[in-house]
Amino acid sequence: MNVQRHRASRSVTQAAQTPSLPRIAFILSMVVGISLIMMMYAASQARAQGPQSVADLAERLSDAVVNISTAQNVSSDKTVPLPSLPPGSPFQDFFEEFLERQQRGNQPKRPRKVQSLGSGFVIDPSGIIITNNHVIADADEIEANFVDGTKLKAEVIGRDPKIDIAVLKVKPEKPLTAVPFGDSNKIRVGDWVMAIGNPFGLGGTVTVGIVSARNRDINSGPYDDFIQTDAAINRGNSGGPLFNMQGEVIGVNTAIISPSGGSIGIGFSVPSATAAPVVEQLQKFGETRRGWLGVRIQTVTDEIAESLGLESKKGALVADITKGGPAGPAGIKAGDIVLSFDGKDVPDMRSLPRLVADTSPGKEVKVVVLRKGKEVTLDVTVGRLEEGEKLIAKKDASDKKVSEEKSVIGLKLSEITRELRRKYKIDKAVTGVIVTGVDSGSEAAEKRIQAGEVVVEVNQEEVKTPQDVIDRIEDVRKSGRGSVLLTVSKPDGELRFTPVKVSK
Repeated sequence: MNVQRHRASRSVTQAAQTPSLPRIAFILSMVVGISLIMMMYAASQARAQGPQSVADLAERLSDAVVNISTAQNVSSDKTVPLPSLPPGSPFQDFFEEFLERQQRGNQPKRPRKVQSLGSGFVIDPSGIIITNNHVIADADEIEANFVDGTKLKAEVIGRDPKIDIAVLKVKPEKPLTAVPFGDSNKIRVGDWVMAIGNPFGLGGTVTVGIVSARNRDINSGPYDDFIQTDAAINRGNSGGPLFNMQGEVIGVNTAIISPSGGSIGIGFSVPSATAAPVVEQLQKFGETRRGWLGVRIQTVTDEIAESLGLESKKGALVADITKGGPAGPAGIKAGDIVLSFDGKDVPDMRSLPRLVADTSPGKEVKVVVLRKGKEVTLDVTVGRLEEGEKLIAKKDASDKKVSEEKSVIGLKLSEITRELRRKYKIDKAVTGVIVTGVDSGSEAAEKRIQAGEVVVEVNQEEVKTPQDVIDRIEDVRKSGRGSVLLTVSKPDGELRFTPVKVSK
């Protein structure tokens, strides 16, 4: 019995000391799991501290980034200005004689070159380069300098000042290293990015940072939607690429905020989602072809939203309709709030211009507006922005065209233009000849006639032009009467009768 018990005890001990296969599998799975957790933790720590190195990425991309050198020919005036001297100075005669001799010599102005530097990047091996418009603006000569020392003359294919993008073309002897555009819509605040450029003319320089913010509006244009980054961007980086960690261009470095001109960690890039379609149009047409709605819009403020019964300040308020634009015939009216355009929500005023611009001219879209508390859906055929701008410019030129200003009895008179009506806030119902100035000490000034008021009638006869006023006053002079009766309107339409003496 004792022996059996001893053996039983021994056999139990051996069983405890010899793990079964399921137990071994469990132990191994635990070891593997702990190892995975430690690896994931190490990886997360590495991500928190940033990429270990971007050397391979920088080496692969650097050949596609170029330095843009421009030169502009300007005339140089060799004339030396006469210094400001006190009256009676003993040197005054000397300097006047010197200046007179110089002017008699009629020395020609000598041209000189003004140079500037920027950055760019190759998007097509055949020689298509992207940079900022402001880098090559007004340049007479443009040169692309590559990492290997190659220098190639560049010509401008197209440019777009609105988002500050220019497309250049060079003719290389062999295919160039190119980089692709990525999708800037996929980046998130906190993602790592890398900038390569030519700061202060130093040549290829790599800086790394993160995406600090998205959708920044810095009031530089109608389509502001910048990526903000703390990757160092300085003067000379303009036009260079902002890469994601896959080596795709997700931004074109364009601007910085800096009191000193150096980086303080606030740089801005045009997102690839904005730049790429424009680049494609410039390559294809040499110009942009944006959509146009033909409205003047303003922000929906808290007060406007409350007055219209809106739960939140959303949409874009239509302040005015451009005559001849697509909005008028489609039924859009001043006072409408655009809530949706072509199936896409309009969360704020800034969103609408970008949505419209990205739409192909000639496309018919659905526009949802809020009118008198009800949503109304309208069909709009989108126009072309470039044609709309020409139309607006033509109208503005007509509005700004002021008839020849004429003077009579101390009054400076002009026809009423849209610009003058806006300047003096003259009611639309007021017609006549506007007073743009009054001579001090004149009879008109004594009668308190002021600039911005409108002469509606002269001796109860309607006038439309300054010459009408002059002719009526001349008739009074010829008749021998000493005074003329002016019907004068204030900007709000309030009338008064003012007699003014006329000289014979």
